[in-house]
Amino acid sequence: MNHRVIGTTLPVLEFQLQPGESIVAVSGELSWMSQSIQLKTSAQHGGAGLLGAFKRVAGGGSLFMTEYSAHGEPGLLAFATRVPGHILPVEVRPNQTYMIHRHGFLCSTPGVDLSVGFQQSLGAGIFGGDGFLLQKMAGACQAWVELDGEVVTYDLRQGEAMRVHPGHVGMFEGSVQFQITRIQGIRNMLFGGDGIFLAALTGPGRIWLQSLPLSNLAHALRPYLGTPGESAEAAGAGAIIGSVIRGLSQK
Repeated sequence: MNHRVIGTTLPVLEFQLQPGESIVAVSGELSWMSQSIQLKTSAQHGGAGLLGAFKRVAGGGSLFMTEYSAHGEPGLLAFATRVPGHILPVEVRPNQTYMIHRHGFLCSTPGVDLSVGFQQSLGAGIFGGDGFLLQKMAGACQAWVELDGEVVTYDLRQGEAMRVHPGHVGMFEGSVQFQITRIQGIRNMLFGGDGIFLAALTGPGRIWLQSLPLSNLAHALRPYLGTPGESAEAAGAGAIIGSVIRGLSQK
């Protein structure tokens, strides 16, 4: 099958499927498709039966997955990102695994196996109220992973460690050891502004870090969204007035 990534800031993954070829994606990812594409939604995709489906849900995925296939003639299929970011192709081989952030899996050819790779609550509300989750991606397929913002890649040597704010962990190879650690020092935790926890990634293996965690984006937009029950016009007016006041105070 032919595929291409269109765009930069908000990319679109487009496939040209030949009759008989198919792509599997989690529910709700479809952007557009041509008439020859047919859908088949099932809990059996992406894992071994019903147990595999529950493991996928535990990892932050959806219970149902959809298979898109071209019938009768070639077809076009497209998936668009929801926030600024990048779409990375990943070739998954047998006995090779990847850990990806909970919303990282976009789609793949049939044969992917998704399950929970890591789960820890770390206290309510610290990671959006749902704790910290990683999906484990295995099987034998060609997959595409969506990472948010810019992507920075490091190849860690044996024993080399990188300490990362958990929200910036995008993906890493299964050979990389992962654990959650605390920031040392009470003063650092309370007044440092960097949170309480860090993810320790220890090589050997490759890691992919993302510059724009969804939690950071939500936090940046919060002042412009207004309070519950406030209209969008009122919120926008408040932002404008606040900007004018700040401008006057700086003169």
